[in-house]
Amino acid sequence: MKYYSTNKQAPIATLEKAVVKGLAEDRGLYMPETIKPLPKDFFDNIEKLSFQEIAYTVADAFFGEDVDAESLRKIVYDTLQFDCPVVNVNKNIYTLELFHGPTLAFKDVGARFMARLLQYFLKKGGEYVSSKENTDSKTGVNVLVATSGDTGSAVANGFLGVDGIHVYVLYPKGKVSPIQECQFTTLGKNITAVEVDGVFDDCQALVKSAFMDEELNTHMKLTSANSINVARFLPQAFYYFNAYARMKEQMKKEGKELVICVPSGNFGNICAALFGHAMGLPIKRFIAANNANDIFYNYLLTGKYEPKPSLQTLANAMDVGDPSNFARIYDLYKGNHSTITSIISGATYNDAQITQTMKECYEETGYILDPHGACGYQALKEQLKDNELGVFCETAHPAKFKEKVDVILNSDIEIPARLQEFMKGTKQSISMSKDFADFKAYLMNE
Repeated sequence: MKYYSTNKQAPIATLEKAVVKGLAEDRGLYMPETIKPLPKDFFDNIEKLSFQEIAYTVADAFFGEDVDAESLRKIVYDTLQFDCPVVNVNKNIYTLELFHGPTLAFKDVGARFMARLLQYFLKKGGEYVSSKENTDSKTGVNVLVATSGDTGSAVANGFLGVDGIHVYVLYPKGKVSPIQECQFTTLGKNITAVEVDGVFDDCQALVKSAFMDEELNTHMKLTSANSINVARFLPQAFYYFNAYARMKEQMKKEGKELVICVPSGNFGNICAALFGHAMGLPIKRFIAANNANDIFYNYLLTGKYEPKPSLQTLANAMDVGDPSNFARIYDLYKGNHSTITSIISGATYNDAQITQTMKECYEETGYILDPHGACGYQALKEQLKDNELGVFCETAHPAKFKEKVDVILNSDIEIPARLQEFMKGTKQSISMSKDFADFKAYLMNE
């Protein structure tokens, strides 16, 4: 399958180029030329299939033309060595728990898939990953990833120890939780943590500028593992199909339709859900739940997309003032505001409201929400209709925000063993200004 840029000014790309380059030459995001609808019998029998079987069918529609069946099946099955279960929280409200992977965050799915797909192209010796003839250049593929929280740990752990790939994780100084930070600053090996004196948007700007710098790209092969990369965001569709499969019997029993609510920051997660919908996934509608960074919420109301500096909030992984994947959503629906608002509604919550939701949910149900999932839960409580069942994404384990959650709930959340292991390591990071010249100089000397 071929891929085009959302800015429409770059050459058409192969899957390998889209994955390795990350961003198109015109700074646009890659989109598949076609979105294949899945057959009716797949949906008729989906509840009988395992998560991995469902995911392989979806992956084949996206990547089957470019990756042989045996390799693709291995990539999918290796990626999904954990479940993403649907759990009942309250009347008509369920959660899709996406924190059962190695770093206890939803991004484990996309990061693990991308690492394995990139390794597939490396082993195959494709055009865009083969060694440069320039002896002054750095060999291998270098992954640049900006993180506001969970992306860094998921990508770092997904690529840890993979031959031929080096990962640079850029994160805003003092703006990720201590547990999140230790998940990518203590790894060493082929992982370098870069602590940027700025906010997430500054980190993301450094990554995008690096991709556009000709001298830097001559020196080293660069790609991104943020949700701007097609290999990172598309596999996230897997667990929405699985959620539908697990809810199908309940929907039939109650005669209700399904609504999916996604806590949203850079909008890669909900974008994957919308791609699933375009493939025929029978979801009635979607809700994008924001924290105080309400850029998309305001777009839904006004039709005007007006990015602004991000605000620091309790739900830090959603602190994004210019969500990259808005371009994909806009392109998917050909810029038609009325079409977008007919499929997606919005919600926005400040820290006080998030705190209140976490308290009320815990008191009423005993379920512990993380600050991001709290936005999704509250949006369903407010917007769900009588003929609907709602599923919201619990995007990270609440223990990743232990300091905040314990204060809010007056609790002492147990830290899972996997997180405890990360906390035993020694922090290793490079301090960096938000000036691209400084970042470029550092990479050129690598």
